[in-house]
Amino acid sequence: MKTYSDIYLAAGKALRGAGVEASNLEARLMAAAATGKTVEEFLRDARLYVGDDSFEQAMNAMVARRLQGEPVAYITGLWEFHGLPLIITPDVLIPRDDTEVLAERAIAHAKSAEGNVRMLDLCCGSGCIGLAAAAEVPGIRVVMADDSERALAIARQNALKNCLTRSVTCLTADALQAPPMLLGQFDLIVSNPPYVRTEELALLDASVRDYEPVAALDGGEDGLTFYRAIADRWRAVLKPGGALMFECGEDQSRAVESILLDNGFTDIETGKDTRGIERVVTGRLQTEEKEG
Repeated sequence: MKTYSDIYLAAGKALRGAGVEASNLEARLMAAAATGKTVEEFLRDARLYVGDDSFEQAMNAMVARRLQGEPVAYITGLWEFHGLPLIITPDVLIPRDDTEVLAERAIAHAKSAEGNVRMLDLCCGSGCIGLAAAAEVPGIRVVMADDSERALAIARQNALKNCLTRSVTCLTADALQAPPMLLGQFDLIVSNPPYVRTEELALLDASVRDYEPVAALDGGEDGLTFYRAIADRWRAVLKPGGALMFECGEDQSRAVESILLDNGFTDIETGKDTRGIERVVTGRLQTEEKEG
């Protein structure tokens, strides 16, 4: 008779043999999903004997999907971002480590502000950035906006899963259009918009190109369509002196800085990710100078 550990280790071996770098981690995530437990709970019970073949069949099916190139987050339906467990489906992008940098900068900015902060997570997808801020910043109010109803459904589930519904509101909004009426003003707007150049979509890794939502990737001809629209149109709901914070592609920071400057933003700052790539660009909306 096999134990859960026996089957889990066999799955890891199969993944490793196929060249999957994080084979052990991915096998643990699959095993946890197959048993309906957290990773910690699965490892606690891993030495128990398996009563039937349902666990092994589930693991074999997930390994087969992974070997076809499907990302493990879509296979298990779960991922973790900034310490928060998130529901992830093919309707939303899988949160990356790069976006952790944006979330950390947003949290630091919100914590340094006076009073309770109102923040907009525009193009929110799974809601990972807004939820990370809601979990970390006392008193913050977060609006998470996306034009995809399916993505917003996932964002709402994630807010509920992490007990953050009192701090978070979800809103249907198109970042390329003017903000909805009566939205109010924000101290901080954060956005990880689509920024892949249209002609480069076909060159993406198959695990991204074939599985992740194209609408959340396609940034237009030069990859900057959303940056221009947001800096131009959404500044209307940003308080004077408020900050607009973007994630951008590895060769886009200078262009994004220029877009912010052209739209009345000052104090431009650019931060690097863990690989040293300029990843987060922030600007403050210029306040009107009083006439002397």
